[in-house]
Amino acid sequence: MKNAYEVIKRPLITEKSTKLVEQRKYTFEVMQGTNKIEVKNAIEALYPVKVIAVSIINVRKKPHKVGKYEGLRPAVRKAIVTLAEGQKLDVFEV
Repeated sequence: MKNAYEVIKRPLITEKSTKLVEQRKYTFEVMQGTNKIEVKNAIEALYPVKVIAVSIINVRKKPHKVGKYEGLRPAVRKAIVTLAEGQKLDVFEV
């Protein structure tokens, strides 16, 4: 059993994710290899909310250049969590 703090790395606060907040959808970066059930249990353990649905997105490595140096941006696993009606997370409030 994974710890909730290991599963959820950080909330992703971008322009697109703040628009999703209006639909009760919150975006988090999660650990590689976690599944939807582990993400749901971790969110409900960390915050006093009821999770309805979880969508997971795998973002591949991307080539990156800075001057003469080349490398890869790391692969990221994102989770979009939909909450029950009338619930919200204060993490995303501005």
